[in-house]
Amino acid sequence: MTARPVVLMVPKLPRRIVEKLEASYEVLGPLPASRVEDLPAGAERAVALLTMGTMRTDAAFIDALPALEMIALYGTGHEGVDGAHARSKGIRIANAGAANAISVAEFAVGSILASTRQLASGDRFVREGRWQGNSVERMPMVPGLYGRRVGIYGLGSVGRLAAPRLEAFGCEIGYHNRNRVADVPYAYFDGLAALAEWCDVLLVAVRASAENRHAVNADILRALGPSGTLVNISRGIAVDTEALCDALEAQAIAGAALDVFETEPDVPMRLRALDNVVLTPHVAANTRLAQEAQQDRMLDNLSSFFAGGRMPGEL
Repeated sequence: MTARPVVLMVPKLPRRIVEKLEASYEVLGPLPASRVEDLPAGAERAVALLTMGTMRTDAAFIDALPALEMIALYGTGHEGVDGAHARSKGIRIANAGAANAISVAEFAVGSILASTRQLASGDRFVREGRWQGNSVERMPMVPGLYGRRVGIYGLGSVGRLAAPRLEAFGCEIGYHNRNRVADVPYAYFDGLAALAEWCDVLLVAVRASAENRHAVNADILRALGPSGTLVNISRGIAVDTEALCDALEAQAIAGAALDVFETEPDVPMRLRALDNVVLTPHVAANTRLAQEAQQDRMLDNLSSFFAGGRMPGEL
């Protein structure tokens, strides 16, 4: 009987994919964290590593897996992986591509609505018993979305799906990318500061990478201005958290909605104390559609790798 390939699973993955993995592979894990000291017996035989972009996969961890030939990422991110070191050892890397883009795009629109229409504040207003009397002006008036400008930082798979959904609300769309996108009708800005100055809502949908760290800084928030809203469904590293807290506390911007944070799952108390920010626990892709698509892509990446072909999500 031929031995099944050994795969090492770092995060606790959903039961649906674990059952499918166990049918074809010898599965080790999950682990408490991607640390060498947490490696289980038999890890030296692992040919494939299953992890997430938000989890650290450094050179020491990679070197502790002498049989490793590929890294399969659950989700679209890969910022936690030392890709240069992995590739120097001939290790191939694959992620889920745009598998979760539809769900993240709809969550982005929901986050924009939640912040600009103050849905969380309204919820607290009712729960705390502050809705008294029969006045029309129960809470401060807000501009709404119709006719407002939404700037998308990163017109990739998520940004391109969010844009027409926002157009349906009567929004005008602009974007900033490293390069102009040829087949879209939206206004292109060659700098993030120019986009922030133009828009009312800045949606961060850029890929996580070292060059994007703190791209949204104090200068960008200043350009967004006191009537502007920041929404981040990308990665926490794209926004300077301290600068954002300063801007929110000083009401230098109107508000924010954040689904991602620099040091997940730790969210600074400064953010948690603010009423003008909506906070969610990195759940933009938390739909059955997105999760099953990500699982299927990971399985496809693995089967293609072991069959000797190119993986559909190969980076």
